[in-house]
Amino acid sequence: MSKKHPLIVVTGSSGAGTSTVKQAFQHIFSREGLKALVIEGDSYHKYSRVEMRKQIKKADKAARTFSHFGPEANLFEELEQCFKSYSETGMCRQRYYVHSQEEQELHGVEPGNFTEWQDVPPGTDLLFYEGLHGCIKTDTVDLSKYADLKVGVTPSVNLEWIQKIHRDSAERGHEVEAVTDTILRRMYDYVNYITPQFARTDINFQRVPVVDTSHPFMARDIPTPDESLVVIRFARPRNWNIDFGYYLERLAGSWMSRQNIIVVPGGKMGMAMEMVMLDMLSTLGIIEHIRR
Repeated sequence: MSKKHPLIVVTGSSGAGTSTVKQAFQHIFSREGLKALVIEGDSYHKYSRVEMRKQIKKADKAARTFSHFGPEANLFEELEQCFKSYSETGMCRQRYYVHSQEEQELHGVEPGNFTEWQDVPPGTDLLFYEGLHGCIKTDTVDLSKYADLKVGVTPSVNLEWIQKIHRDSAERGHEVEAVTDTILRRMYDYVNYITPQFARTDINFQRVPVVDTSHPFMARDIPTPDESLVVIRFARPRNWNIDFGYYLERLAGSWMSRQNIIVVPGGKMGMAMEMVMLDMLSTLGIIEHIRR
């Protein structure tokens, strides 16, 4: 960890809702005047969209597990080097994966491809990572040891699938059947590489719907925040000086289900995230250090 060049990671699987946490942090960074270097996890995938499809076909013919969740399709060593370099120097190299036509206009690269690697601009206050593997640990890499604050986003599995199906269909033009095949193909890697990360995080946000999601592949819409509860679990609340009474008072309708867990109405998810994250950053001394 590095208070001089701090790292914050938000990790969660595809369609989990990490972008919601990212937005909460963006609000904090804007209010506090912090300049964050944003690293997107997709940038450290190994293959372009076309090449990934070829690799998937090869794996299917060989009856071998292969997905974006696993190590064969990612540059874990390069991502670890990025974290290490930034924590030591405040600098690293990055690239972007272009998802859409809108991003093509921004980066000048066709969707499904990467930009060239380049040095990040100097003078950033912290590194903010959002993606699949912020807390990954294998026999060769351990990214979790570099982060000052590790955040997990873990909706209930059926809700996660509903969100992914709707996002990939509406925003990326994929057929529902294709998204379903992706979910099934990723299951082994999900269990072995995604889920274990949430035992290494400092805090987890889990959105739980209170409507019927028993058939996610037929769901017509995504449960709204008001149709959900958010379970917030602190791994070590004493280390963060967490004042649960304060949160219970400020977040109407919330309650504690265990000594380290507070449950919040889904409509207050954004507010809860900003309150908690600001307090944790203050406890770390990151905000005060950067202000100096």
